[in-house]
Amino acid sequence: MAAVRASYVCGVAVIAALLGSPGLAFVEDLDDTFKDTRVNDVWLVDFYAPWCGYCKKLEPIWNDVGLELKSSGSPVRVGKMDATAYSGMASEFGVRGYPTIKLLKGDLAYNYKGPRTKDDIVEFANRVSGPAVRALPSKHMFEHMIKRHDVLFVYVGGESPLKEKYSDVASELIVYTYFFSASEEVVSESVSLAELPAVVVFKDGSYFTYDEYEDGSLSSWVNKERFLGYLQIDGFTLYELGETAKPIPDSTDVGFFSPLFSHLLFRLKTLIQRVAKEYREHFNRDLQFGHMDGNDYINSLIMGEVAVPSVVILNTSNEQYFLPSEPIHSMEQLVQFISSVLNGSAQAYGGDGIIQRIKRVAFDARSTIMSVFRSSPLLGCFLFGLPLGVISLMCYGICTAETDDGTEDMDGLKREGLTDEEDEEEEDDRRRATSRCVTVQLLCACSHLAGSPSAVRRFRCMCQSAGTVCEA
Repeated sequence: MAAVRASYVCGVAVIAALLGSPGLAFVEDLDDTFKDTRVNDVWLVDFYAPWCGYCKKLEPIWNDVGLELKSSGSPVRVGKMDATAYSGMASEFGVRGYPTIKLLKGDLAYNYKGPRTKDDIVEFANRVSGPAVRALPSKHMFEHMIKRHDVLFVYVGGESPLKEKYSDVASELIVYTYFFSASEEVVSESVSLAELPAVVVFKDGSYFTYDEYEDGSLSSWVNKERFLGYLQIDGFTLYELGETAKPIPDSTDVGFFSPLFSHLLFRLKTLIQRVAKEYREHFNRDLQFGHMDGNDYINSLIMGEVAVPSVVILNTSNEQYFLPSEPIHSMEQLVQFISSVLNGSAQAYGGDGIIQRIKRVAFDARSTIMSVFRSSPLLGCFLFGLPLGVISLMCYGICTAETDDGTEDMDGLKREGLTDEEDEEEEDDRRRATSRCVTVQLLCACSHLAGSPSAVRRFRCMCQSAGTVCEA
């Protein structure tokens, strides 16, 4: 019995070791044959560089992704490729930085730009690997999806040109959200549609219908409506908002920034949420509302200091930002501030002009240096102090280097080419210099007798500059 128990424990240990082994993490190492072998499968590939710190940080997460997809029965195969060793193939897939995550399905390649966590990457793989438009066959399934997704796009109706457009948009934007289709009978009775077919988005406890005449292209409308009316904003969200193809050139965002939960934070946050909901018809096409905890990110973005709490309107298309001229205490003040930005009467700061770009380079360099010194002062001194010291020594050596003997040869050549008059002038200059030197020698001798070494050195230098050597 003891022997059986021992073998059982040993077997468990072996299984655990196998599951934890990186070699069996269901992540395949890819080479230059991948281009020919990938056609019949769906692949999730990490293009990395061996020296990249972010790539090394992603590696254990990537192993977990491979294990999760394999154990769940997903058809997605997970691999990784050294983009520096197979640079030609990486270029074909449009890899320009490390790490780059792509899902390859047939002739299509989808970039993953979300958070690098296991759950987010797995959700992305499952969403993109499936059909672009998923059917909702029953009311029960429809209600389940409404509860599961914060933002849900549904095409309601039969075959039509609108459905073809919807399918094309879904194929393009499935990297961001899910797309569904349903018949009129499946949609909840509480949803009232003026006409069919229709494209509807369910979010913020309500639903909104696409209107081609009011909203422009379907792609732009979906790209704008895929965000909730009010967001928790971070750096990744701002990046996504900046890539959103809004129908107007100046797409702006309202942000509220505060590091602490206080009565002032709660009041301003409530004001912004009310404006986002009650003034949706006025501002939805131009604005995205939300708040950000802390001001570190916004400070680096505007290259300045934003007091907290504050209300800021940021133009993600040209990096301009707007600040209210007075503190905001009411919804009317907030609405007036937003309106002044939209009608162009508010003062804009920042931007992406040449001067601002130069400032950005200087600011980023300063921020990088300061962050290095804050995290590791000794490392900062070594990285920046050593090169500066070497450059200083080189400059000092160049500035203090003595001329070579070739100067005397050049002077001789110059004298050979002088005329008789110029020879006489040069001889007069030499006599005057000699007379000055005699005077200096007398002064030098007197100083020597008087016991003044400093005066001797000074007069000796004067004599040397006159072209002779003082023997005193």
